[in-house]
Amino acid sequence: MSLLDDKMISKIRSHVENRVITLSDGTSVPILGQGTWYMGEDHRAKDNEIKALQLGIELGMTLIDTAEMYGNGGSERLVGEAIKGIRDKVFLVSKVYPHNAGENKISAACENSLKRLGTDHLDLYLLHWRGRVPLEETIEGMENLKKEGKILRWGVSNFDTDDMQELLSVTNGTNCVTNQVLYHLGSRGIEFDLLPWQKEHQIPIMAYCPLAQGGSLRNQLLNDPTILKIAGEHNVNPLQIVLAWCIHSNDVIAIPRSTQEKHVIENATAASIELSKEELNKLNKIFPKPHRKLPLDIV
Repeated sequence: MSLLDDKMISKIRSHVENRVITLSDGTSVPILGQGTWYMGEDHRAKDNEIKALQLGIELGMTLIDTAEMYGNGGSERLVGEAIKGIRDKVFLVSKVYPHNAGENKISAACENSLKRLGTDHLDLYLLHWRGRVPLEETIEGMENLKKEGKILRWGVSNFDTDDMQELLSVTNGTNCVTNQVLYHLGSRGIEFDLLPWQKEHQIPIMAYCPLAQGGSLRNQLLNDPTILKIAGEHNVNPLQIVLAWCIHSNDVIAIPRSTQEKHVIENATAASIELSKEELNKLNKIFPKPHRKLPLDIV
């Protein structure tokens, strides 16, 4: 039985669809998407994971992010099943291993991802993190994949400011449309230099783990008195406030992961939460923005 009726689905979807970000090539994508890290690894969870992804798409979170690394291709296969018959509704993102990003390997890696996903093209293909392959070689491979129609655009992941500066200095490096990095209320290091630099160059940030990875930091966010108070005033749970904070500036695409329909609904509903200036100031006091350069957080 569905947790929502058609009227509620339409209402939530409307809020999500009204929050979009424009990539540097002019393409608009939803500010809230869906991550799939750790999905597709347990066959017992398969049905619930597919239902969660499909509900997210129905609620307007049509950007789905995966990677060849996730579950050794298992996540891509799961996503492929989830989007079967509705591929045209989805903005599909996958990522290539650094060791597969060379001129002689990237085409095969992409083709394998496409087969697992059951599609003939990716909307966006990302270099998962920087490895030993020269950027020039990876960019040339990405551009060739574009010419072949296997990908429509490309970007990077886990690049710090100096990496991005170097990337844009390389031929066709300015064709990069996004940089996917760790970013949430408890990890704000990119606000010192990377986030403003990318905003200046019109390259949006895509935030993975916007609700923080499990562990002490996530528990801290869940149990912080200020977050709890703000959540109570909005009649939502603490993680919805954390997610609403991540996208409040309309400069960041967030891709929370959820394997349960209830949590998918909560994530989508975060698009309708408007944090006041006073509430943002309170959150800034508890989780302050950095005043110096910090190493890029990676999990």
